Amino acid sequence: MGFQTSHPTKLITQSIIKSKDESSDADERSLIQRALNLTDQTLVNANSIPSSSHYSSWIARHPSALHSFDRLMKAAIGKRIIVFLDYDGTLSPIISDPDRAFMSDEMRAAVSEIATYFPTAIISGRSIDKVKDFVKLNNLYYAGSHGMDIMAPPVRSSDSDSELSDIGNGVPFQPAKKFLPAIRELLRRLENEVKEIEGAKLEDNGFCISVHFRHVQEEDYGFLEEKVKSVIEMNPQFRVTEGIKVMEIRPSIEWNKGNAVEYFLDTLGLSNSSNILPLYIGDDRTDEDAFKAIQSRGQGYPIIVSSTPRETNALYSLRDPSEVLIFLSRLAKWKKNSHLSKKPLIFG
Repeated sequence: MGFQTSHPTKLITQSIIKSKDESSDADERSLIQRALNLTDQTLVNANSIPSSSHYSSWIARHPSALHSFDRLMKAAIGKRIIVFLDYDGTLSPIISDPDRAFMSDEMRAAVSEIATYFPTAIISGRSIDKVKDFVKLNNLYYAGSHGMDIMAPPVRSSDSDSELSDIGNGVPFQPAKKFLPAIRELLRRLENEVKEIEGAKLEDNGFCISVHFRHVQEEDYGFLEEKVKSVIEMNPQFRVTEGIKVMEIRPSIEWNKGNAVEYFLDTLGLSNSSNILPLYIGDDRTDEDAFKAIQSRGQGYPIIVSSTPRETNALYSLRDPSEVLIFLSRLAKWKKNSHLSKKPLIFG
């Protein structure tokens, strides 16, 4: 199986964007200051990030969604925007205790406002109940367990002229439901195998299991890997992927966050529309499947949240959750102004 024993620390930074229109906007400067609430004391400040030609080359290929905002919105005029968001590392910082990855009040307000203007879904590796408890908003859709547990609107015809479904009419979709008994047994066995490894933590995410090893001593990594590998080898219907200081154990089915994006579009009646613009913001390797899904459609904006160069299928980038907050706030403001100025509207 194999997993790395070291990962770059997630860098949550305070970013001051100096594009022509932003530098004169006092509200955004205030928002940037409040975005400091997103940071964790264990994470480093942007000032410690050295500039390099490698990063400059990477950012040229994946330009800032903030610096590109006006151009992106110009292309969005007359289209239906649909917003997809990861949670950890996107709406909240990556911190040492995953149970305390709370989003700020400012971020919650921004997501809530976005959801009043556009169909909005959060697609997380967490269980759907956990991510809903973190977000505490009822005006958007949720998908947990990397898209294997979805609360989506009822399926309707794609050529319907009616308005999009009410959130309250959501119906569950669980493509891995048949694996639930095996997942319960797998969790029990893993708990027994890793209980003696100090710092290892299991998280039950419904249709997948997370093995957190952020606090595991380096000399114990190999032992933890061996224990997890021995359990999974006896359960070939499951597979392991690696995130940031975490191993994700999931059923071996062809379903991921990209499939979840397509499912949402289908149930919203938009999968065959050439007049939509899906937007996905995420920071993890599991979000790459969603980036690829949007890329394959030839329409939309996949945006990676990262302050360090890395291989990605995203077209644009944001450095950290504080920039996600600014981007969402600008998107809501743009939509609001499009109404006030009577410019062409984005339906949804």
